[in-house]
Amino acid sequence: MPARVSAITAPAVQAAAPRAPFWTMRRRDALAGYLFVAPQLVGVALFVLMPLALVVWYSLHEWNVLAGSFDYTGLQNYQALLEDPELPGVLRATALFSAGLVVLNLSLALLLAVLVNQRLRGMTVFRALFFSPVVVSLVAWTIVWGFLLQKDGGINGILAMFGVAGPNWLRGETTALLSVIVVQVFKNVGLNMVLFLAALQTVPRDLYEAARIEGAGRCVQFRRITLPLISPTLLLASIITIVGSLQVFAQIAVLTQGGPGISTTVLVYYLYQQAFQFHAFGYGSALAVLLFAIVAVLTLLQWQLRRRWVFHES
Repeated sequence: MPARVSAITAPAVQAAAPRAPFWTMRRRDALAGYLFVAPQLVGVALFVLMPLALVVWYSLHEWNVLAGSFDYTGLQNYQALLEDPELPGVLRATALFSAGLVVLNLSLALLLAVLVNQRLRGMTVFRALFFSPVVVSLVAWTIVWGFLLQKDGGINGILAMFGVAGPNWLRGETTALLSVIVVQVFKNVGLNMVLFLAALQTVPRDLYEAARIEGAGRCVQFRRITLPLISPTLLLASIITIVGSLQVFAQIAVLTQGGPGISTTVLVYYLYQQAFQFHAFGYGSALAVLLFAIVAVLTLLQWQLRRRWVFHES
């Protein structure tokens, strides 16, 4: 009889047991985290992922705004990329521009950071002076440099004082590309300089003192101590600079309009010409997809190679 009573009352006891609350501490923390990141996720979805998907969709169509037509063509625009006779020259100009910009920008920024990192009077003024072009309007900066680089502009005026006849910088195939690179380097070198300066100031001074005691010179200290310890910042600056170099448009549009010939027609400006001047929006979208692929491959390549030269990466 007692066994029967216990068997009957067991389900009742189980039913009366209190349930665990749904909103546990862990779930409340997770909900708070999702709410904090929701605005950023919505922004990325609306302004990054959706436009990227639309560009890929447009690249599969022939879209003529003037005629009002929007016809599906499949991979025809990508086939046109392979057959475009001007695209190799555009890619060559893009590669030369990006390589020159990255090398000069990073080298000059690191040199300036080392110089202004000295504990001397007036260094704050020099830091502000080198960084000031970053906050100047890009179009205004480019227009001023356009006047300076003319045949009778300020650069050639300075050279004439030393008996040197300067060229028409923006009309020669070699000098035009070099001029645009220099203008862009001087515009943004201050940003990388500030990044390198912040990294240099985190390097422990004790390491330099120990190296001097061991007889290491300044070059050895820079190569064996400074560069390894600021290598994470070098990686960040290189990624930012390479991606930025592939997106330069305003300087080309204001200074050279892609000329002479196509010597300064980088991929972004060629994309603009095809889409907004020739109204070939489908082909322009295919060029945009190509640009995205190049940026993604270069970024992933740098990220994979970081294990070989970035300190503390394994």
